[in-house]
Amino acid sequence: MDLKQLECFVRVVEFGSVTRAAITLNLSQPVVSRHVRQLEVELKEHLLERNGRGVIPTDAGKRLLERGRGILHQVRLARQEIEDLRGSPAGKVVVGMPPSVGKSLTVDLVSDFRAEFPRASLGVVEALTVSMYEWLLLGRLDFALLYNPPVTQQAAYEHVWSEDLYLIGSRGLDGKPMPASVKMRELANYPLITPGQPNAIRNLLDVQCARLGVPLSVELEVDAIESLLDLVDRGMGYAVLSRNAIYGRAHRPNLHASRIVSPSLTSQLVIATVSQRPLTRLAQSTIDLIRKRIQGGILAGDGQRDAPRGRA
Repeated sequence: MDLKQLECFVRVVEFGSVTRAAITLNLSQPVVSRHVRQLEVELKEHLLERNGRGVIPTDAGKRLLERGRGILHQVRLARQEIEDLRGSPAGKVVVGMPPSVGKSLTVDLVSDFRAEFPRASLGVVEALTVSMYEWLLLGRLDFALLYNPPVTQQAAYEHVWSEDLYLIGSRGLDGKPMPASVKMRELANYPLITPGQPNAIRNLLDVQCARLGVPLSVELEVDAIESLLDLVDRGMGYAVLSRNAIYGRAHRPNLHASRIVSPSLTSQLVIATVSQRPLTRLAQSTIDLIRKRIQGGILAGDGQRDAPRGRA
């Protein structure tokens, strides 16, 4: 399989157009089409099909797309490692992080990165832990900040932060103000709006409540946190999230957070890397920048609490 063929295929799918992919690759449209066709002949599968708006991948094309992105990423990493030997790290590093962490960390990380590595570029992907874990294993991310990831031999975890979870609502039961704290057994009284499974916080909530025999009333499942909070703000239910989810949100002044107690519900944030995939010097240095920011308390604005650090 030729790397140029693979790159042409991936770019065509990403842009949904042979013409736009050709412009990005600085190739002519016939050359891009020929590369994709040669790839189809080699694999003996149709990879693309046309619709009214451009081209989309077939089922075989979707499978190749995920693997192809990972292969191209690994080639780029190999080039970076060789370039790094010539001086200041160059190339690109891609980090994944949850939206609640990105809100506090991304701007400062970008500023630190630009000052430290002027020859390099940084990509920040914000998504839920389940998606980022999969992308990490596929090679689309160099490393990721994850909440409560699954125990596995494929990934290595460095525990960097702990944060208590809160019951988020616009008002308490019967129209009363939100209490300062809520016992975990009392969660059964609140209609909840949560992300659907698989989701790191939802899984933690389900497991701990099942262990205590607390029946949850999940009224709605909404994966997009912003939409979820909009529904909570309108009084349609309650969410279980870190307080950081509403910290600094002036456009939602009606939302209040009640700490979950007896016992507390604590989420663990880790830096995740792939066990058998060595990090480039640029990626390791970027982890160092993130670690310094977290140790400096950048996530502590909402009353979260730090945690011992170490390999998990």
